Amino acid sequence: MDLSQTLLSLEQHLLSQATRCNANEISRLLADDFIEFGASGSIWNKAQVVEQLPQESFTHRTISQLAVKPLSQHVFLVTYHCHAANLGQDCTIGSLRSSIWRKRGEQWEMVFHQGTMVPHG
Repeated sequence: MDLSQTLLSLEQHLLSQATRCNANEISRLLADDFIEFGASGSIWNKAQVVEQLPQESFTHRTISQLAVKPLSQHVFLVTYHCHAANLGQDCTIGSLRSSIWRKRGEQWEMVFHQGTMVPHG
């Protein structure tokens, strides 16, 4: 599996219902120094995400236009468009996402994530 496919798979894994309701799996994928700037404007650290994410209602999301940019030998910036179905309406809600992934040994961990809502019209 090439690097882009590996990082896409990790992003999709974090968006999956099975992962989002599993605090141990979330903890394994997020670095201890993880920080997130949410699309809502909130800021979260690893402990907050591990505690709160399993409590959130699940929304199916898809990824498009993924791009990977190396920041160093073992650190990569991943950017993509995220699409969430807006239940009850015939439209999708979109956001621009960016993540920084770091590889330590054979383990990948997300260090940073940001979501920015995209207005739909």
